[in-house]
This record gives sequence, structure tokens and C-alpha cells, in this order.
Amino acid sequence: MTSPHTVAADPEVGGHPSVHRGRARRIVAALAITQTVGYGTLYYAFAVFLTPLATDLHTTTTAVTGTFTASVLVSAALAVPVGRWLDRRGGRALMTAGSLLGVLMLVAWSQVDSLWQLYLVQVGIGIASAASLYEAAFAVIIAWHTPAARANALLALTVVAGFASTIFLPLTGWLVAHHGWRTALLVLAAILALLTVPLHALVIRPAPHTTGTTTPVPGSTPISWRTVFTDRVFWLLAVSFTANMAAISVVTVHLVAALTSWGHTPTFAAGTAGLFGVLSVAGRLATTGLQRRYRTSTVVAVLFAVQAVAVGLLPFIGRNAIAVIAAVIGFGLGFGVAAIAKPVLLADRYDTRRYATIAGTIVVPMTIAKAGAPLAAAALHSASGTYTSVLLATAALCAVAAASLWATSAYPRSVSLPSGARTTDLQEKTS
Repeated sequence: MTSPHTVAADPEVGGHPSVHRGRARRIVAALAITQTVGYGTLYYAFAVFLTPLATDLHTTTTAVTGTFTASVLVSAALAVPVGRWLDRRGGRALMTAGSLLGVLMLVAWSQVDSLWQLYLVQVGIGIASAASLYEAAFAVIIAWHTPAARANALLALTVVAGFASTIFLPLTGWLVAHHGWRTALLVLAAILALLTVPLHALVIRPAPHTTGTTTPVPGSTPISWRTVFTDRVFWLLAVSFTANMAAISVVTVHLVAALTSWGHTPTFAAGTAGLFGVLSVAGRLATTGLQRRYRTSTVVAVLFAVQAVAVGLLPFIGRNAIAVIAAVIGFGLGFGVAAIAKPVLLADRYDTRRYATIAGTIVVPMTIAKAGAPLAAAALHSASGTYTSVLLATAALCAVAAASLWATSAYPRSVSLPSGARTTDLQEKTS
């Protein structure tokens, strides 16, 4: 049984069910491709361009990295307005426009010859990313799938997109080595144009019950913002996912340096850190399987706790290669689970007609943590002279993430709904 308040999330009403299921599958397949290409070209490729850009622009890698931070912060600033657009008008026009802007920014990037121009380009990429990457894709998937089908749809998307770095880092490296960074960017722009713009424009459609706007079912009204912002679970989720994002960002940036400081070779350190890509896929698969039997919040809280133990042990076992690999595996299993847990938990608890805006509100502190946590960790390392303090602080962040998410289990799965709305099928299941 489904609820009238989840109008956009029920594809089996308002037409033949098989037609909607087929359309939903095509949308997931298309978004899996566009997210892989989008993240590969607009996000991961930057690491390859860092050094050649600094050399050609006669500046430092730190200065160039600052432009990437600006891109991330712009994306965070746009999370809420983008969410409102998605809730009201759907994802087709916005994601198509975002992809087009991304193409134009990559072309413009290939022509920069000063740092201020690079800042402008990265701000544009931040706008394009907010409009076309994960959060927009999640909103489209939530709108097209029933509660029972969301987890598998999100898993399919994130598993495929999880290989973006595996595909695009070596591809970009090869292009830069053989053709230079300017030509490499033009090639990436062509790939982005061919594989994302048409798919966003031609495959994404308004979800059933909508014709470009989220028209409510008679007798139900969207959940109020007062209800969301006075709900303790909302703030527990915000704290949990922000702390987890900060921890992951610190480990991503500083793990290689920490391992080399303990005497490991750069090759070993980089190879060990490279396990995170595969482990994130394994963690997502495990989470999706376990949440068929247990609460999503419980499963993910346990994984966050495992991360806390793993990263907390690293300073004490960091000189032993086998122990390091074991700890990295423990941390890596929780590396990508927030990507599928957050949309599931938010959609299960709140009115899906406002899912994108609610999600965008939580994305803001998450993205700020993603940008700022590595800088704070670097300052802590400079002050203490050791990575022990950095990793113990990171373990504390993981523990906060686990405890906050575990605490949500004490509350009902859905908040009180507006007048005229019934409880969802998930509410009616025993927990």
C-alpha cells in the first residue's frame, strides 16, 4: 500500500504499471551513465590537471586547489535552490542545462591563461555540478520509484558511478601525457556533451502524477517546513552525514601522506588508498542487502562505527602493512554508504514532493565539511607534528556519525503527516 503524500514516488498509478516500470529502468540506466561521465569529467579529472595547470599558469598547486574549493562551495550554496527547482519542475530541464554548462566550462577551461580565469571556470563547474550530479539524479530516482524499489535503483546508480574515478583518472592521465592538458579538456568536453546532454534531454521525464510540477493529490498537502525543522531526526541525520563526510574527506586527502610518514613507499600508500573505490561498491552492495532485514539507519550506523574503530587504530598499527590494509578495508566499507542511505532515509521519513529541497538543506553542511575538513586536519597536523591527532579526531567524527544515526532508531520512521495524508506502507511495517 502506498500513500497519497508520496505522489511522485509511486510510478504504478496514473498509467499502465509496466510502462512506468520500463521508463523508470531506462531513467536509472541513463543516469548511471551520466553520473559516471559527469563525475569523471567535472570532479575527478581535476586531480590530473593540478600540476600541469600550476606549471603553465606560473602559480602553486595550493593556489590551483583553491579554485577547486571554490567550485565545491558554490555547489553547496546552490543545493537548496536547486532542490526547490527539482521539487517543483523535475530534473529534465535542469540536468540538461547543467550538463550543457559543464561542457561549456570544460571548453573555457582549456583556454585559460591566468588564475582568475580558472576561478571563474571552477565557479561555473560548481553551478553545473549542483544542477546535474548526484543530488539532482537522486531526486529524479526518488520521484520515479516506490519505497520498495528505491534502494535497488539507488544502488544501481551509485555502483556504476562509483567507477568514475577508475575510468576517468587513467583516461585523463593518458590524454594529458600524449596531447597536453588543453586538448585533454576538449576531449572530456566532447565526451560529456555526447553522453550526458542527450540522455538528460531525451530520457528523463516528469514522474507519474506530475506534468512538470508536483501537483498534490486532492486531500493532501506537502509537509510543512516547520514540521521538518522541528523534527529531531532531521538534525540527527544532518549531524551524522556531515560528520561522516568530514571524516571521509580527511582520510581521502591525508591517508597517503600519513602512510608515507610511517615509512611506507608512495606506491604502497597510493595503492592502498586506491582500494576505497572498490570497497565503496562492496559497502553499498552489503548495505542494500542488509537493509532488507534491518533498518537502514541501524546498518549504516554499524558501518560508521566500524570506520571509527578502523581509523582510530591506524596510528597504532600504521607501520604494519597487513594491519594497514585491514584497517583501510574496515574504513572503506563505509566509504560510499551515505550516498545511498541519505536519500532512502529522507524519502522514507518525509513527503517526497519536498525531498530534493530537504536533501539540499542537509547537503549544505556536508559540502562545507567536505571542503573544510582537510584544511582543518592540515592545521591540526602542523600544530601537533603528527598524524596521530588527525586520525584520532577523524575517529571521533565517525563515532559521532554512528551515534547520531543510531539515535534516530528511537523515533518513528515517519513524521506526522499533513491533514488528509495517510501513513506509508513503511510506517505500517513493524520495526
